[in-house]
Amino acid sequence: MSHAVFLHAAGDARVAPFNLREGVPGETLLDVAAVGLCGSDLHYYKDGGIGSAVIATPFVPGHEFSGWLTEDLPELGLTRGALVAVDPNQACGQCEHCRNGHPNLCPDVVFIGAPPHDGAMTERIWVPTSQIVAVPETFSPSDAVMLEPLGVAIHAVDLARPRLLERVALIGCGPIGLLILQVLRTAGVGEILACDPQPHRRELALKLGASKAGASVADIAEWTKGEGLPLVIEATNAPEGFRDAIRAARIGGRVVLVGIPDGDSYVIPAAEARRRGLNIKFSRRMGHVYPRAIELVALGKVDVEAVVSHRFPLAEGPAAFQRHAANEAGMVKSMIYPGGLPEDRR
Repeated sequence: MSHAVFLHAAGDARVAPFNLREGVPGETLLDVAAVGLCGSDLHYYKDGGIGSAVIATPFVPGHEFSGWLTEDLPELGLTRGALVAVDPNQACGQCEHCRNGHPNLCPDVVFIGAPPHDGAMTERIWVPTSQIVAVPETFSPSDAVMLEPLGVAIHAVDLARPRLLERVALIGCGPIGLLILQVLRTAGVGEILACDPQPHRRELALKLGASKAGASVADIAEWTKGEGLPLVIEATNAPEGFRDAIRAARIGGRVVLVGIPDGDSYVIPAAEARRRGLNIKFSRRMGHVYPRAIELVALGKVDVEAVVSHRFPLAEGPAAFQRHAANEAGMVKSMIYPGGLPEDRR
């Protein structure tokens, strides 16, 4: 009998025995190597759901994960024991949105780790073989996990279409924000002005390439003499994130919203948005970006390990949720290891 982290309701995470279901044709069984605790996982924990995706019965979260193959996959050139990543987004491939190149917007998606579909915060999981992604042998389990959030960052920057040497405001320096920051640097932007209320995240943003990092959007207003910037990317979990992104943007600017607000609602000043005539884009998940994510990590263009601040065994999964929900100082990104921490496996 294996074990898993279950989310029962808002604020209720427990480790309990987990009955692994039988696989079906077209699936492969993985030994889970590592699982990232994502901001959306945290929303399920704090709010009991995200929009219409609510916790009706206990489910296992975890959509950012890597695992070891339990069998050979000759069609992918992989052998048993190989470390792989998994794209959790299984779009239908048939709807208008999929046909137009937007699988991240597919209304018929099966998404691993979003209720009612169990995720990878457990020891073994069956996954669609078509969703398995081969990674370089030099990658660690956490490197492979971080390809999924890095993919979210790449998709957000794709939507933003930054211009060469353009000044950018980054609202929020959590894991996604810090990955967006690094992708922006590779895209050749100019000055990046970041803000985040937590000092340790501001410090990390500066280390990873931010030109300046302040505690609030008021700092960006001061640095730009109230004019704002032509491009703003928001990556917070705050209902005020949209408002702050508007206030950081100059007249005629572009705003890309990536974060999911607590309570599933934004607080915005309508007049400020209208009077700026802003171009606003919402970002959701990603498209087909894994090859670029792998290359960015393999070439050292993006340091995904710098974003991982904490590591937990499966038994401490509920504590990881609690500590993130409490905004404990020093926490950025947590990795959960169902088979034991890396040092315990040596």
